[in-house]
Amino acid sequence: MTFSPTRSRVPATRTTAATIGLVSTLALIIASMVIPAVTNWNVRAGQFPPLHSIWVPRIGPGTPIAILLGVLTCVWTPRAVAWSWPRLLVAVYVTGVGWMLALATVDGLEGIGGILDAKTEYLQTARSVTDVGEMLRMYIDRIPLDSDENWPVHLAGHPPGAVLFFIGLVRVGLSSALSAGLVVTLIAGTTAIAVMLVVRRLGAERFARAAAPFLVIGPAAIWMCVSADAVFAAAGAWATLLLTIAATSHRRGVRVATGVSSGVVYGVCVMFSYGLPLLAVLAGTVLVLARSWRPMVWAALGSAGVVFLFAALGFAWWEALPVLRDRYWAGIAHERPGLYWTWADLAAVAVSAGPMVGAGLAVAFSDAKSGNPTRRTTAWLALAGVGMCVAAAISQMSRAEVERIWLPFIPWMLLATALLPSRWRRAGLIAQMVFAVIVQHLLFTRW
Repeated sequence: MTFSPTRSRVPATRTTAATIGLVSTLALIIASMVIPAVTNWNVRAGQFPPLHSIWVPRIGPGTPIAILLGVLTCVWTPRAVAWSWPRLLVAVYVTGVGWMLALATVDGLEGIGGILDAKTEYLQTARSVTDVGEMLRMYIDRIPLDSDENWPVHLAGHPPGAVLFFIGLVRVGLSSALSAGLVVTLIAGTTAIAVMLVVRRLGAERFARAAAPFLVIGPAAIWMCVSADAVFAAAGAWATLLLTIAATSHRRGVRVATGVSSGVVYGVCVMFSYGLPLLAVLAGTVLVLARSWRPMVWAALGSAGVVFLFAALGFAWWEALPVLRDRYWAGIAHERPGLYWTWADLAAVAVSAGPMVGAGLAVAFSDAKSGNPTRRTTAWLALAGVGMCVAAAISQMSRAEVERIWLPFIPWMLLATALLPSRWRRAGLIAQMVFAVIVQHLLFTRW
C-alpha cells in the first residue's frame, strides 16, 4: 500500500476548519450576549439579546417528548440515513413535525401558534378582512406609521401575500391560532424534504442524507412552529426545487413547465417578504451548479407575472418598498444600534441554526474548490445561504429578530453539516439537540 499525503491531509484540514468554525461561532454568540449585559447597553431586543426573548426557565408538557424524540433521532440516525430514499423522506417529515410540536408544547397548546393571535400578527386582521380587493388597493396607504388605521407591525413590514395566506386559512375555517399554527407547522415540515431533493437532483444524494438529521433536529424548530416565516421558508425551498428540476431536465416541456412554476412560487415569495428577493442568490447558485441558464427566462416570466398581477390589483411592490423603509426607520429600528446589530444578527441566526452550523460552514469554505464535485455542490449551496444572510445584514433592514426572519436561509446553511467528518456529525447532532432543548426551556422567544 502506498502512502498518499494528499488523502491524509484532507481530513485533518476539515477537522481544523470545523474546530475554528465552532469556536468562532460560540465566541460570536457569547459576545452578543455578554457585551450588552456587561456594558448595560440597551440594544432594544428584550432581556436576552441577540434573541427577541426574555428569561423564563420552565418545563412543560412537551419537555419529555422533545427529549425522547431527540435522543431517539440521535440513536437511529446512523441506520436511518441508509434507508431507502422514500422511507428517509417520510422519516424526515414525521420527525421534523414531531420535533417542532414537542418544543412548542413546552408552553402547552398555547405554544402552537399562540403568538399568531397577537395584535402585531396577521391573524386578527385576516379575520376582519371582507373585501380583499379593497385591502390590496389601500395596502400601501396604510403602511406609514402616521396613516389612519395603519397596519399592525407585521402587515406593514410585509407585502400582502403574507396576510392573504392567513385570509385563506380563515376562509376555509382554520381561523383559530391553534389550527393556523398546526397548518404552519405541517407546511414547515416540508422544507427539509425540498432542500434534500434539491441536493439529490444536483447529484449529491450522499450529502443530502448526511444533512437530513440536522435539517430536522435543531433550534430553528423553535421558531418554525410559530412563525409565518416558516411558510416562507417552505415556499422558497420548493421554488428552488422546481428551478433545479428545470435546470437539470433534458426535456424541453419539463424545463418550461417547471421553470415557469418556479418563477411563480418565487414571485409568491416576493409577495410574502421584502427580503426574499435575496433568494436570487440561491437560484443563481443552483443554475451555476447545474451549468444551465436556460430556465432563467422562464422563471423570470413566472415571477414577473405574479408581481405585475399584484400591481394590477392595486399593490405595486416597487412603490411599497420605500414606504415600508420609512415606516421601518420611524419605528424601533432607529433605536437599535447598527454598531451592535450588524454583527449580532449573525449571532442570532447562529443560535437559530445551532452552533454546529459554524463548524459546517468553515468546512464549506475550504471545500468550495474541492475536487469532489458533490462535495463542492453541497458547499456552494451552504455558502449561498450565508450570502443571503450577509446581504440582508448589509441592507440594515434586519436589525434584530432574524432568528425568525432569516428562517428561509437557515436550511441551506445547515447543508454544510453534511461536510463535517463523521465523528463530528455524530457529536454535533447531539449538541444541536441539547442546545435546542436548553434554549426553549430557558428563554421565552416571543415567536
